[in-house]
Amino acid sequence: MTLRSGFVSIVGRPNAGKSTLTNRLIGHKVAITSDRPQTTRRLIRGILTTDDAQLIIVDTPGLHRPRTLLGERLNASVREAWSSVDVIGLCLPANEEIGPGDRFIAKEIIALGRTPIVVIVTKADRVNKDQLAQRLSEVGELAEELDCTWAQVVPVSAVSGMNVEVLTELLIALLPEGPLLYPDAEFSDEPLEITVAELIREAMLEGVEDELPHSIAVVIDEMGMREGRPPDRPLMDIRAQLFVERDSQKSIVIGKGGARLKQVGTRARKEIEEIVGTPVYLDIHVKLAKDWQKDPKKLRRLGF
Repeated sequence: MTLRSGFVSIVGRPNAGKSTLTNRLIGHKVAITSDRPQTTRRLIRGILTTDDAQLIIVDTPGLHRPRTLLGERLNASVREAWSSVDVIGLCLPANEEIGPGDRFIAKEIIALGRTPIVVIVTKADRVNKDQLAQRLSEVGELAEELDCTWAQVVPVSAVSGMNVEVLTELLIALLPEGPLLYPDAEFSDEPLEITVAELIREAMLEGVEDELPHSIAVVIDEMGMREGRPPDRPLMDIRAQLFVERDSQKSIVIGKGGARLKQVGTRARKEIEEIVGTPVYLDIHVKLAKDWQKDPKKLRRLGF
């Protein structure tokens, strides 16, 4: 039996459905999701192992016009990912017209030359058949405009599952022959501390004001099993720091009487417990790191 293995980079502008699609393809939650643009800040590798292939999906931050040093670093990480994968999946939302940002990204990946590009028309569940046909026609026109050929064009819905299996098979067919690159039981190579920090940030992103999502960063200080517990009653202690950029944001994050922070902790704890398989005591402290997105030293401290 011939084995295929390799990397597929999922790219697109912010909020194009990349992380939701990555989670659906892998069958596990490996990337946090939110309606807020630029939710993804790291290269996230999700691993799908089948009987005859191993597909490593690289979910990337949305390429955007940077306004901060963090934005510049995110864009650099995206371009680095493009240059080292076997296939690129370009996400174009079915419910939005192809715009300048989409064209810019398409031109950038076409310039790589050798890498097959699969256009993934995401969020197909949000449009009717006529609208979807119109969007697919525009994808064909984009290829003519940019003088390129797409390896495949696939409309999908990560929510309903429409064409997800078809897309998986098409991506695997484009991978080179080769051995498994990760143990077959793994579905992500993300360190657990990073996953936990991202789940806390995801919980905080729900319902916050427009400027706040970009100002939030989470770092795990301590994580480990509490000593002295009975074997049948294990407990994992997690202590996290949640950073904001301005004093005024601390009150928003904490909420009246600490109500919002408690709500975030409860939501995040449930997600974390599903991953670690044991009860969790989660302790979150809110701290100020003024203008951290523009400060190289603070960015390094926060892992960027």
